[in-house]
Amino acid sequence: MVICKCRRSRSLVYISISVNVICLCSNADCHFSELLWRNFRQRFGTMQYDYSKNKDEHPEPINADVKGLIPEWLQGTLIRNGPGLFSLGETRYNHWFDGMALLHSFTIKKGEVTYRSKYLQGDTYNSNMQANRIVVSEMGTMAYPDPCKNIFSKVITFLSHTIPDFTDNCANNIIKYGNDYHATSETNYIRKIDPMTLETQEKVDYLKYLPVNIVASHTHYDKEGNSYSMGTCIAEKGKTKYTLFKVPGGSGSDGSPPLKSAEVVCTVPCRSLLTPSYYHSFGMTDNYFVFIEQPLKLDVLKMATAYLRGVNWASCMKFHAEDSTLIHLIDRKTKKEVGIKFYTGAMAVYHQVNAFEDDGHVVFDVICYDDNSLYEMFYLDKLKEQMGADTMYCKPKCKRFVLPLSDMGETGEDLVKLKYTTASAVKEKEGKVLCQGEGLCDGVELPRINYNFNGKKYRYSYMCCVDISPVATKVSTIFIFTAGGIFYQLNCFSSEPVFIPRPDAVDEDDGVVLTCIINAKPVQGGFLLVLDGKSFKEVARACIDVDFHMDMHGYFIPDSS
Repeated sequence: MVICKCRRSRSLVYISISVNVICLCSNADCHFSELLWRNFRQRFGTMQYDYSKNKDEHPEPINADVKGLIPEWLQGTLIRNGPGLFSLGETRYNHWFDGMALLHSFTIKKGEVTYRSKYLQGDTYNSNMQANRIVVSEMGTMAYPDPCKNIFSKVITFLSHTIPDFTDNCANNIIKYGNDYHATSETNYIRKIDPMTLETQEKVDYLKYLPVNIVASHTHYDKEGNSYSMGTCIAEKGKTKYTLFKVPGGSGSDGSPPLKSAEVVCTVPCRSLLTPSYYHSFGMTDNYFVFIEQPLKLDVLKMATAYLRGVNWASCMKFHAEDSTLIHLIDRKTKKEVGIKFYTGAMAVYHQVNAFEDDGHVVFDVICYDDNSLYEMFYLDKLKEQMGADTMYCKPKCKRFVLPLSDMGETGEDLVKLKYTTASAVKEKEGKVLCQGEGLCDGVELPRINYNFNGKKYRYSYMCCVDISPVATKVSTIFIFTAGGIFYQLNCFSSEPVFIPRPDAVDEDDGVVLTCIINAKPVQGGFLLVLDGKSFKEVARACIDVDFHMDMHGYFIPDSS
């Protein structure tokens, strides 16, 4: 164990399950961590994962070899989603996010674990497989017709890209609407799935129920089982707006699609008609929604002409460093924005950690970047270049922002009155408030929490370490925000950590953390790792002789019995 002795150290402790390093320092000028990671690379070498390798599916259940004792109360199914197929015939995808969706699940029952995986067999998958080539475009890969096709087919393909009918290759997350589970990405299509067999079911088009062309892949849930999501309505009646909608819990129980019962909670006008902000998630407290309108924008006109210009749709997404980031605070009772206009400097945010209310303030924690280089680094050619190299990239930072609910004060005054944070919110003219975030730590991503504390004051978050590279090519780590630490050493690739609370638990950390592990040694299969939430010691691992794929997000479905 090594501890940084920087005099400007703070109470935040980095707890790693991959390497014995604890850094008590949040000083940006401290290079102690870089030296530690350099020593780690010399000791363990460079781990590599082939992101472009096609993976086999395993639709029939496989019994895992469980080492250790899984708690009796832990019963249910963890479903995870991510790209798994990257080439068909002589064609291949350019970007890792574009790969065909491969679902996999771990069903835990009476201390035993069964595993299965299956490709999402939507229209995109079936069309590609039938043609044995990529025929449906994705965000980072534009599909062009077979050169042998006639001119009529080429014209049809061109028109379908001018007013695009997006892919239903939903390879990002698993969400719940009513009693149904869906694979989702960020288009207007989602796919209902059978959570037990992973069979692909109905194709659901948001546009049949709501005026949204693009929908974020992260959804929030309340205690009543209601789901909340956000989507973008582009240029409808001369207006582009962000729509926050609710799907009531239990909807769809009569066999109708749950989205048929969807209700628009509120809309937020976009600051520019044809360049809406890209967003991946949003925040929710008991009384407010937090939406970040960041200067990472989609150019709608360029997207309409991308096919003709021979470029992909992702090239039409640009980070505008000269613009500010608008922070919209929406009152859940009035269904309107509060009157204060919050903003901060340019940043790119994909994941929000949590948000809560405290003494007249809304506090929210996010993972943010200084630019959009993260997306660029996941092009498959660039991923290959990074293997074995010391890649320099814009590391993510976990920051805390505070929004005062009252702007009573003098111009130039910091309206934040909370003693435990250095985040500020300075009053300016015309109802504007400039927010500056407090840096909590950096080099972390894919945050999860005990969801029972979503929207409430919390102590712990579980994350993956991306301190060296945006991909897990060197070391995988889970971090917890706490004042003390126990760490677990593991030299493998880790997926997003998912916290499962013990039934009727009182303490926030009373439960287990589940993470899917890809073994660093190719000849060995992967395993589901179970860590105790309090001690952070290994409780059990369920080993499966399968070459796991690197996934993105997932959902745990507790056993109702």
